[in-house]
Amino acid sequence: QVQLVESGGGLVQAGGSLRLSCAASGRTFRSYVMGWFRQAPGKEREFVSAITWTGYSTYYADSVKGRFTISRDNAKNTVYLQMNSLKPEDTAVYYCAAKIGGSVYNNYDYWGQGTQVTVSS
Repeated sequence: QVQLVESGGGLVQAGGSLRLSCAASGRTFRSYVMGWFRQAPGKEREFVSAITWTGYSTYYADSVKGRFTISRDNAKNTVYLQMNSLKPEDTAVYYCAAKIGGSVYNNYDYWGQGTQVTVSS
């Protein structure tokens, strides 16, 4: 089992940047695919980005491609989401997630508590 804790959210103006972090517990971090999801008020949870356990394969939603970068540091049991050129439509609660096997886009097994990102106009 793994426990996930997100941090780094906050209030930022449009065009600004934030870096989210997700700290994972345990010693099995390197075995997990790690993903980021977000949920805006009144909307469904949506996939944002994912990274395989090797760190060599990354995946992005079309809405964030070219602006967000996912990375992981297995030695620190941490995954990051660097968010640049933020837009008001990026406003949401961002969740870190982990899983072993299967599609990187869904069916994650473990979830963090979420961190709020608010982008002002």
